[in-house]
Amino acid sequence: MPLQNRVTPTGDIIATPHRGMLTGNRGIIHDPATRTLLNKRWSTPAWITCLCEFRGWRRPVMARRSWTELFFLDEATSFAAGHRPCFFCRRDDAKRFRAAWETGNGVSDVSAKAMDAVLHHERLDRGKKRLHALPMPLAELPDGAMVQQDEQSFLVVQGRVLLWSFAGYTPHARALDRPMLLTPPSTLRTIVAGYQPVLHPTARS
Repeated sequence: MPLQNRVTPTGDIIATPHRGMLTGNRGIIHDPATRTLLNKRWSTPAWITCLCEFRGWRRPVMARRSWTELFFLDEATSFAAGHRPCFFCRRDDAKRFRAAWETGNGVSDVSAKAMDAVLHHERLDRGKKRLHALPMPLAELPDGAMVQQDEQSFLVVQGRVLLWSFAGYTPHARALDRPMLLTPPSTLRTIVAGYQPVLHPTARS
């Protein structure tokens, strides 16, 4: 029976056999005795995206009173949900993300805490996923941006939209007429400024 620890682009956490390319956390949000989620879906504004393998360390998933292991299809999915790269296991990526954040958002010497504060406002609206109006035409969004329409999530790659699922991305022939932005605007500006999110192989196939 799969654990409830797979994250959708809307930030929901569900159970599915598909694990994904990256892990991460939002603090401690599970009961290790039952390996089930608590009612809360975050315990800290630091929502991070981590490597599934780092220095050979292995963690029993959701078995300790430590951070709750969550899993994402890819980095675009984690960004859409409101996460950012971890400064510990993904330090180089996190430093590139911060540099692009500063360029894209017109700030300098930004701390992880400051980024978390901005992201926490942009990803949530009274506890629910906050959607944003598109700041540019859909076809002009950068690779790795994600949008939502009719309860479905889509990745933008080279001006095309691909339908998201836990198994990967598939082409979507029908045009989207009222998409809303899932990726937090500050993260979108970070991507525009040059940060390239890690995408699942199906996004390029």
